[in-house]
Amino acid sequence: MSPDKTFLLGINGAQGTGKSTLAAYLALALEEPGEQGVAVLSIDDFYLTRAERQMLSRTVHPLLATRGVPGTHDVPMLRECLDGLRGLGTNERYRLPRFDKAADDRAEQASWPAINGPVDLIILEGWCIGSVAEPDADLDAPVNELEADRDVDGRWRRYVNERLRTDYGELFAELDALVFLQAPDFEAILRWRIEQEHKLADAAGKHAAGIMSDGEVREFIRYFERITRRNLHTVRSSADIVFELDGYHDCVASHYRG
Repeated sequence: MSPDKTFLLGINGAQGTGKSTLAAYLALALEEPGEQGVAVLSIDDFYLTRAERQMLSRTVHPLLATRGVPGTHDVPMLRECLDGLRGLGTNERYRLPRFDKAADDRAEQASWPAINGPVDLIILEGWCIGSVAEPDADLDAPVNELEADRDVDGRWRRYVNERLRTDYGELFAELDALVFLQAPDFEAILRWRIEQEHKLADAAGKHAAGIMSDGEVREFIRYFERITRRNLHTVRSSADIVFELDGYHDCVASHYRG
């Protein structure tokens, strides 16, 4: 890691693969000696506000009201955060944005945690980090019922793909390295996401606000299906480090590029 450059590490993995856990572990391991300043960012904390997504749903496509896919994040805000962390001097502080998923809106700035500079390593984790756009012709056929029934003319998936090609692609080009947590298949991802929701229900009570049924989880994950399935091949090929996971979340193989 160059002493004159803040290293930007991306972590890609589908829902339930352990991105946040890996990011937290790396930060803890590197910060323990007190020699490296590490900032951990989740792309989930950079969603557009609820009002901004509702505006997109009216002006572009109704499906954009639901957060998750490229086009529903505030990429300029994320870039501003990256620049702020890179320029942070000794004992200078920077607040890291937070998104309140329960409220489906950006958290109040007073609740954002602060980090002290300087920052040597930024870890950016998210399910679409390092993803690449599809050829336009591949967008013609829907991949699931959501696209077939609610994106009949393909406007939603073409908008998402174009955003992935442009501002997201430019952002991901800045990554110094990319780690990919590879699930065995999409069916395992769906199963893990349902298990996650069950754990949330056990912790908060089955009737707590925001807890989804198994059917609602299956519907929700369809928003991510197209890019997630493609990531299993494209991100695997482009990542610097690939950790292969089995159906029990265990790492069964690792691959290192170069």
